[in-house]
Amino acid sequence: MTTITRFAPSPTGRLHVGNIRTALHNWLLARKQGGRFLLRIDDTDAERSREEYVEAIRADLAWLGLDPDGEERQSERLEKYETAFEALRAAGRVYPAYETAQELELKRKIQLGRGLPPIYDRGALALSAEERAAKEADGIVPHWRFMLDHDEAIVWEDGVRGAQKFDPVQLSDPVIRRADGSWLYMLPSAVDDLDMGVTDVLRGEDHVSNTAVQIQIFTALIAAQYPAQQMPRFAHEALLVGTEGKLSKRLGSLGCDAFRAQGFEPMAIVSLLARLGTSQPVEPFLEMAPLVETFDLSTFGRAPARFDEAELLRLNAQLVHQLPYEAVRGFVPDDFTREAWHAIRPNLEKASEVVEWWQVVTGPVERREFSQDDRAYLSQAADALEWSEQPWQDLTASLKASTGRKGKALFLPLRQALTGRDHGPDMGELLPLIGEARTRERLEAAAHG
Repeated sequence: MTTITRFAPSPTGRLHVGNIRTALHNWLLARKQGGRFLLRIDDTDAERSREEYVEAIRADLAWLGLDPDGEERQSERLEKYETAFEALRAAGRVYPAYETAQELELKRKIQLGRGLPPIYDRGALALSAEERAAKEADGIVPHWRFMLDHDEAIVWEDGVRGAQKFDPVQLSDPVIRRADGSWLYMLPSAVDDLDMGVTDVLRGEDHVSNTAVQIQIFTALIAAQYPAQQMPRFAHEALLVGTEGKLSKRLGSLGCDAFRAQGFEPMAIVSLLARLGTSQPVEPFLEMAPLVETFDLSTFGRAPARFDEAELLRLNAQLVHQLPYEAVRGFVPDDFTREAWHAIRPNLEKASEVVEWWQVVTGPVERREFSQDDRAYLSQAADALEWSEQPWQDLTASLKASTGRKGKALFLPLRQALTGRDHGPDMGELLPLIGEARTRERLEAAAHG
């Protein structure tokens, strides 16, 4: 059977780092098995869904290199949910409930006060036909619940968590349809997974109890409407936490738009999130192929996966240091050469910083304040400068011999005068890029204050 995975975001906002990780792992799982990765836009919430977010989701996945093999939108599949709902209703697996949100909240508080779990008491099932009719005559429109089967434990072998077991008596019958006729997540998701032939559902561990409920919904749908389909396999990965060791609101604001604005390489994000929470080492990859080849659910751990922006920055720098000249050719000046990239690249954390460093080459540079001794030294440097194939090495060797300076005293004033910086690329590679005229001009300007 062809492996089919799906990523099913709601277009009510931008993708954040947790969503990105889920999408990536589903893409990797499908590619590892030579299968298909589907994008499903869960836009049944018409009030909150925005077309601009649909476009942003597509753009973000494209930027990350996560190309879907197909796309579906739940808003275009409403008839299928209606048909499935009627099939479950005919099978006696859904029922109307009339409690208001306030009444349900009061019930929960009473149960908690008695030390009981806040599980729906199935009060709606106790109503007679006359009582239901009276409520509807009073203008009370019901919402609809799926009736769980209490006779057998819900069990499955989870791809990450291993054997799972839930007692359905300890679960509330889930609301699957609101009083206004709109759908909640549970039923449309199960219908889509069966209808699209999804074989593997990989998502966060916060969905474990949802999976327990959905397994019964899947079973009921297969019996009532999809006899040829099989239930998907399930795997629930540990959630991301921030560096402080708990769920961070900041993680919810970190998305592709933020990463792009900060100049991160998409493969740095992919390299980190692909391995985060697994036993495999986090390494910088320029291509997807090694990540696909090594993707393995058995390496996923149960402990929360810690997302560290400092680690992402380190990984990004390592990846930038591997980038070929062609990768930056599109946003550097025409006179930026392959030799310039080779010289500047080791000093970058982000590829976008290359523009700032090229400014150091072409000038002007920051004017530094030097002591009288250093100004005299820089004047000597200007006089001693003789351009050659290795101008930096020859200049510093000459100055070392003539002045007795060495180490920091020899090199730092020269770097500061020539670049306006205390640190930077190797001067042996940088000085030929600066050129003889600019080198002499900067040394003389620094010498004369």
